[in-house]
Amino acid sequence: QAQMKDWGWRIPFLLALPMGLVALYLRLKLDETPNFVASKKAEPKAQKTAEEKASAVATAKAIALGIGRMMGWSAGGYTFLVVMPSYLQTSLHATFLQALVATVLANVGFALAILPSGWLSDKIGRKKVMMIAVFAVIVLSFPLLHLLQNPESSLMAKGIAVLIAGATIGMIAGPGPAMLAEMFPTRVRYTGLGLSYSLSNAVFSGCAGLIITGLIKETGNLDIPAYYVVATCVVSLFALMSLRKDDHLRDLDE
Repeated sequence: QAQMKDWGWRIPFLLALPMGLVALYLRLKLDETPNFVASKKAEPKAQKTAEEKASAVATAKAIALGIGRMMGWSAGGYTFLVVMPSYLQTSLHATFLQALVATVLANVGFALAILPSGWLSDKIGRKKVMMIAVFAVIVLSFPLLHLLQNPESSLMAKGIAVLIAGATIGMIAGPGPAMLAEMFPTRVRYTGLGLSYSLSNAVFSGCAGLIITGLIKETGNLDIPAYYVVATCVVSLFALMSLRKDDHLRDLDE
């Protein structure tokens, strides 16, 4: 533990450096989408028409809607995948090793669910997959948290609980980026997607630890993480209802 605090915490950052270089290489080698290329080559009149369609008000509304659709993913992801170790140690008195293993299992569940859910959303639509996933988070948050709180629960049962918790968030994360991209016309897609994603995470992920820790300290209620996740997912569920069933099939708007 002393070595971890002294120098071990730097290892993940060092490992991330070559992965970041690979990501940069891939991004530089990617082709732009045909719609974007056509938009850049369009005549001035066409450019003006596109700008009128992508009005500031319409874009702002779409960003706000995107944040609503994202907030359950942001809050749930950070709570289950990042805040959980601290919660397990400070509130449930788990050991450092138990908290670490639980976090690894949650992230494994998250990673395993992303690709299948993204593929499935290409087949049956973003709306169905994301609404099922958000509803699953709402239904399972309290039972899974209570299982972790129960001292009589086996370690295997607790491990399965955090694996499932991570997987439900992964089911949202799989279709999430494509869903956001499909919300915006070509000329503002990068801005709209980036702001929706970043603002949602800044507010509902960045503040999750502070909110959860503060409320548990004030109220003594160990169910606060579930309340936080469920509240944000309820908002996302209603925001996702406005998705069209065929969004994954139609051409992206110009």
